[in-house]
Amino acid sequence: MIILSILGSLTAIGVLCWLLFTLAVFALPFFMGVTAGTWAYGTGAGWLGAIVVGLLAAGGTFAIGQLLLVVARPLWLKLLVVLAFIAPAVVAGYAATHSIVKHTMPSETWQVIFASVGALAVGVVAFIRLTTLFPTGAAGRDVSGA
Repeated sequence: MIILSILGSLTAIGVLCWLLFTLAVFALPFFMGVTAGTWAYGTGAGWLGAIVVGLLAAGGTFAIGQLLLVVARPLWLKLLVVLAFIAPAVVAGYAATHSIVKHTMPSETWQVIFASVGALAVGVVAFIRLTTLFPTGAAGRDVSGA
């Protein structure tokens, strides 16, 4: 029975880590959607209005980011947009890793070290996914650029 609980725990951690890595790209739109939805609910929009406003804000944030990466020419501007999407992913990765690690090791120093490594891993994965998710080159051009 103990072996099943250990395997179940490892499976749950694996699924949560996979989910974290998969959804890290959408951390900024998620945070924007939650913030806008909370604001809308606080101003009296009700649950339905808050959900609609949150979904519109999240979708708009993602669409604006995608549009900026497609339209922007300078590399530094594209890098700024990517960094704006990666920063919340790193924060979410740190928080998720720290919450997992604090249950497995008593030393706070090692908790911070492992959480920092987890945040770096989530940031790298989010960067790779963002650079492959959004098209950056001109369509219809071959390798020679002609």
